[in-house]
Amino acid sequence: MKIIGITGPTGSGKTLLTQYFSKLGVPTINADELYHSMLVPPSACLDAIRENFGDTVFESDGTLNRQRLGEIVFNDENKLTLLNETVLHIVLDEIRRQITLLKNSGNSHLVIDAPTLIESGFHNECDTVISVIAPKNERIKRISIRDSISLEKSEERVLAQKNDDFYRLHSDEVVYNDSTESDFILKIEKAAKKYLTN
Repeated sequence: MKIIGITGPTGSGKTLLTQYFSKLGVPTINADELYHSMLVPPSACLDAIRENFGDTVFESDGTLNRQRLGEIVFNDENKLTLLNETVLHIVLDEIRRQITLLKNSGNSHLVIDAPTLIESGFHNECDTVISVIAPKNERIKRISIRDSISLEKSEERVLAQKNDDFYRLHSDEVVYNDSTESDFILKIEKAAKKYLTN
């Protein structure tokens, strides 16, 4: 089974690429969605977050206040690194478990959508890495609309992430989402077909 890793900075449009693979019948694992599903108490992820960030990022019922945690990590690179180190190994172990299940089911390809695919080192476990990149200002607008936050908060998130050269350096292919949506979809189709026939 060939594993295709999809990554890129937030707001770049990588989800559209993942969705295209899914429409073609390729099983996909979304690392963000998986992570969020692991934040339902009781959870090893929540225990690890509480140990490293304290009770202030939790509600009285034990659920995680993701907005409060986000404000902490997106304003402090060291805290963002700490969060990644805290939860990544737990999420990656679950991804590996799901990969084994899908491989045993006879699938020929699998897509993993992970914003920190490269930072986590998991790109080394993929056969192909595709990064989606978009202009900074466009990403700021998309994040603001998507997450219902101010442009200033969106910009903080963008600035907290790696630059485009980082993704170019670690990818087999880079898809640029720098034009119209229809143009981007054509690029998506080309990239998907290329790696599904290899």
